[in-house]
Amino acid sequence: MQNTFDRSWMLPAALAAGLLAGAVVGWLAGGHVATGTAVVAIAEIVLLLSRIRHQAPFMMTQNSPVNSLQHDRFMTRSRRIASSLRDLRSAAGSLPDAVVLLDNEQHVRWFNHAAEDLLGLRRPQDRGAYLEERLGATELAGWLKDGAREPLNDVTAPGHPNRHINVTLLPFGRRQRLLLARDISHLTRLEQIRRDFVANVSHELRTPLTVIHGYLELIDPEDVPELAPVINEMRAQSKRMGQIVEDLLTLSRLETQDHVAEERVQMTPLLVSMRKEAEALSQGRHQITLENTAEVDLLGSPKDLHSALSNLVSNAVRYTPTGGHITIRWRRTPDGAVYSVTDTGYGIPASHLARLTERFYRVSSSRSRESGGTGLGLSIVKHVLNLHQARLDIQSEPGQGSTFACWFSNERLLAPGEPE
Repeated sequence: MQNTFDRSWMLPAALAAGLLAGAVVGWLAGGHVATGTAVVAIAEIVLLLSRIRHQAPFMMTQNSPVNSLQHDRFMTRSRRIASSLRDLRSAAGSLPDAVVLLDNEQHVRWFNHAAEDLLGLRRPQDRGAYLEERLGATELAGWLKDGAREPLNDVTAPGHPNRHINVTLLPFGRRQRLLLARDISHLTRLEQIRRDFVANVSHELRTPLTVIHGYLELIDPEDVPELAPVINEMRAQSKRMGQIVEDLLTLSRLETQDHVAEERVQMTPLLVSMRKEAEALSQGRHQITLENTAEVDLLGSPKDLHSALSNLVSNAVRYTPTGGHITIRWRRTPDGAVYSVTDTGYGIPASHLARLTERFYRVSSSRSRESGGTGLGLSIVKHVLNLHQARLDIQSEPGQGSTFACWFSNERLLAPGEPE
């Protein structure tokens, strides 16, 4: 008679144990992916433990003569692996990230202790509960109802108005889902402290800088020719410092806003203004072209949109050598409309593109100082576009120039004569 011991579960058990151990280590380095991996292993562990419990008694009573020593070794290994898996499952249940295993209908199958704290789930009554219904009228419930296709960032934790979480929903197994939530309250507090600090310092700097610049303007370099270069440089630097302060205050205001004014922004006069600003800044050093084929206006904040679109134009002029060509376009697309500024300037290496909208990030510090830029313009553009549910797309190659495009959806477009 053949040995009827079923060892098919032992390899998956070992793999699941190793997977979970690695995931726990990965979690210590941070990341939802590691946590999701851990929960996948947990689910495997649950199945394996169940199989061990049900198969071991059956295997001990099979009708074939079994070597006693082999049987003892098998059972010892079974108990050892089962104990290790239970320990790992317990460790995963203690992770500080909330983890909820859902079936295809979003019913709760399992959750860890952090889910009780962050999401308000309770044992045993919430096992089998419909999660969306359990969360009530919260932003998280609305996100689940809409399909949860994208991660939900910086949302209030259910039942905890002072706590903020990031939430992700991952596919798992056969039409199951893993909901992962991480407490980011401490990061949110630090970010708010940073914003308050920048806003307060910028506000306090504005007055003394205005006074200094005012006195410098009163000094006529012709009265003291020997100091003329120094006075002119002081004027230029005080003006630049003042612009940095104004840009920081603008950024602080944009970061605290969650909506913008819903006004008609007439694009034809705005585009004409953009061209005039480019020509004034260029002083005849570039060829400026305007192409307006969209024949639609925008719905939003005239002041903020003017600031964002103007920033792209001034950047193009600053970073395009004399004799270059700058094209301002406003055109329709199947999904909305695009405002773009194309130049024949220096171009930007691909490695820098992803970081261009960061505060004070510069591709070339020396070139930025020469051009008089503050390093905050593209960050302002990004925040303005986010408030208008638009996005910034950057295409550039070194030596081939750049195109900065603002993509607006159809919801933000107004045809001439159409009411707001």
